[in-house]
Amino acid sequence: MNIPGTAAAVTGTHKNELMLFFTLLELTLIIVAGRIGGALAKRGGQSTSVGEIIIGIALGPSLFGLLAPHTFDYVFHSAPPEPLTILSNLGLVLLMFQIGLEFDFAHLTERVNRAAVLRVSTACLALPFACGFILGLFVAENASPAARINTALFVATAFSITAVPILGRIMMELNLTRTRLGVIAISSAAVNDVVGWLLLALVTTLTVSDFVAGRFALRVALVAAFGCASMMVVRPLLKKAIRSSRPRDGKMSANLLGGLLAVIFIAAMTTYQIGIFAIFGGFMMGVILYDEAELVAAWRVRLGDFVTVFFLPIYFTYTGLRTSIGGLEGWGDWGLCLGIVAAASLAKLGGGYLAARRSGLNHPESAIIAYMMNTRGLMELIVINVGLDLGVISPKIFTMLVIMAIVSTVITTPALRYYMPRAGLAPSGVGVEGAAGGTGQQTRG
Repeated sequence: MNIPGTAAAVTGTHKNELMLFFTLLELTLIIVAGRIGGALAKRGGQSTSVGEIIIGIALGPSLFGLLAPHTFDYVFHSAPPEPLTILSNLGLVLLMFQIGLEFDFAHLTERVNRAAVLRVSTACLALPFACGFILGLFVAENASPAARINTALFVATAFSITAVPILGRIMMELNLTRTRLGVIAISSAAVNDVVGWLLLALVTTLTVSDFVAGRFALRVALVAAFGCASMMVVRPLLKKAIRSSRPRDGKMSANLLGGLLAVIFIAAMTTYQIGIFAIFGGFMMGVILYDEAELVAAWRVRLGDFVTVFFLPIYFTYTGLRTSIGGLEGWGDWGLCLGIVAAASLAKLGGGYLAARRSGLNHPESAIIAYMMNTRGLMELIVINVGLDLGVISPKIFTMLVIMAIVSTVITTPALRYYMPRAGLAPSGVGVEGAAGGTGQQTRG
């Protein structure tokens, strides 16, 4: 139903202006609420991302829509959702580039670290996927056999995901980005997510009865080709352009910034066409430029805060608008929700911990890896939004998976603050002695 005086109810010359008005109204509320949520989360010892996720859900029907339904409809249902959707996805692309820049991937030149990444990423995919598939069959018990399989596959994929954007922001806030443990975790999470996107693409095509084995194999080959081309062709060209522009003292030329944005967007479009989502293209462009220290500093000054303050909270709110905590009724629903949270968390924590121990890391280091890999947040929300759009998961299961994503993200920062000193890391993230096997000294810079 169109609300009188809204963009949906108006035609003619004023429609665009009215749509802009309501989009600006939404953005104003989202940005202010996001800053408040982030500040409260930091005061509680949490990452700002946790506060933004929770405040996004509070702005949805779970709280705002419940307490003031008419105002809620006026603010969020007076204009089409497309402007906010596009802005949120654009912000994710830029954030993933920013995260790729922040990590010192030189640690991966050591074979022991590459082996650790392979073990951790594999364990954190296989065990959660198996647990999620079994649980997915259970929650879809009243559906047809085909629908049960589709639901189980989506829940399994959701269990397998690690949220690289949220994990990256948590690491940046704790100054873990230049440490060995940080690089192992973010690299494992990146591998985890690429495979997760391929799984999502596979599950989606199976769901809509559009799966062709040759087409899927081609998609995997194109992902590998994109990675090779980024490292062997794009990286040398970008480094040459950066040397010519010479960013200094947190400043870069307008030409360099414009060219960099164009490259990021082209990479994002490429990975979208491949079928692993646009955000991976942004991340890859950051990864190939991680060792350009002056560029990293200039990006932080020019765009860093704008990306995290303006763009990112929009996506959390978009997901919050689709989440209704009040949809869970009775002890049965809440018991199932608790089971989903426990199964998803234990599978990730167990897989990550055992794989890290197998790689020679000591107990606190392995615990840090496990908790970082259990951070789902944003990527989880993307997967379950796809499942909801396809009708594979019900709104009730969607809400349970959102709660699981929040809980698995909320526990990360307190756990890292507890284990960091025990792993030889000062709370500030400055490396000290204490790693296992002689290879674990954490370094910054």
